[in-house]
Amino acid sequence: MSNDNLPKLSSSAEVAEFLRKAAAATTVKPVSGRLIFALDATASRQPTWDRACQLQGEMFVETAGLGGLAIQLVWYRGLGEFDAGPWVSQSAKLVRVMSGVFCQGGITQLARVLKHAIAETQKHKINALVFVGDCMEEDIEELAALAGELGLLGVPIFIFHEGGEPVAAAAFRRLARLSHGAYCRFDAGSAQQLRDLLGAVAVYAAGGNQALEEFGRRKGGLVLQLAHRLQKE
Repeated sequence: MSNDNLPKLSSSAEVAEFLRKAAAATTVKPVSGRLIFALDATASRQPTWDRACQLQGEMFVETAGLGGLAIQLVWYRGLGEFDAGPWVSQSAKLVRVMSGVFCQGGITQLARVLKHAIAETQKHKINALVFVGDCMEEDIEELAALAGELGLLGVPIFIFHEGGEPVAAAAFRRLARLSHGAYCRFDAGSAQQLRDLLGAVAVYAAGGNQALEEFGRRKGGLVLQLAHRLQKE
């Protein structure tokens, strides 16, 4: 019987090349930035939570060309419930995490968010912390001390304030300033504003000030204001 029709054995060089390509195909590409995405999930927040769930993909889309981004979802609600999800680098995974959360009544726990961010950046570099909320019911001096510590660690806080309640606005501005971050108020009914702001901070986390400045010139509006505010810090 002729051996011409039998499959030929691969050479050692061909096997090595196959294994190299297989390894390259399954290797997780390193991300260029890490961002903590923190949301107030108390009762008043459900509409904005739902919008943020729909819009979060903007953060991944805008950073794809900058090397990618890893995002950790952090939220609080109810009577002391606080959670930090896994680090994810794909929109679909973040949606799955967010879709399982429903808002419940309770008081703010921003201090726990800031303490968590401090602990995380001691494990691996965090490029930015985003917080989306509408009120503040805690000791501002404790929060200020934590924000200042994040500033020293190089983790700016970007606070997106829904509604503009005056006491919260004053507190949020102070926290952003102490961390060398930025404060922006957005309208409750404007999905486009929140989409652009989330995309802007993601660009900053992945590419730094220059990338944010270029993104701001392209988007204009609140994003350009955010870039200018950050330059002043």
